[in-house]
Amino acid sequence: MIKHNIKPIYDKNSQVLILGSFPSPKSRENGIFYGNPQNRFWKVLSKVFNEKIGVSAEEKREFCLKKHIALWDVVGECEIEGANDATIKNVKPNDIKIITNFAPIKAIFTTGTMATKLYRQYFDDKNIYLPSTSPTNFHYKIEDLIKKYAIVLNVMGKEICYVN
Repeated sequence: MIKHNIKPIYDKNSQVLILGSFPSPKSRENGIFYGNPQNRFWKVLSKVFNEKIGVSAEEKREFCLKKHIALWDVVGECEIEGANDATIKNVKPNDIKIITNFAPIKAIFTTGTMATKLYRQYFDDKNIYLPSTSPTNFHYKIEDLIKKYAIVLNVMGKEICYVN
């Protein structure tokens, strides 16, 4: 069993919660969600918000808090082979109420098929699916991901300002 080692990012101003499945070995090593440099998550958010995001884990945390985004994962502990979500088994979910009972969350987003499946299995179906930003998700070009992730701004009542 592998335990999740990245603390959730949130504060009392968080308006949206974005949940992945479980952090990859590279993310766990780097101490930040979507921490594999090949993952497009941070590039997509940078374009959606039309703002540069620093490279350090701390700069990414600060960006999320400034933009009222909470980040965590559905799974707190599991068996997994490498970064392959399809191999996740023996799941112990995170207690997302730690965030939802504390912050005024307007919407919960799940990134990728497995995060969505697990969220619906352990919690409910009141989430919004976003495609995975993993480099293995060849179905989506970065431009397509930017357009899909712009819904985060809509939920927050902000004007879409992403750059094509």
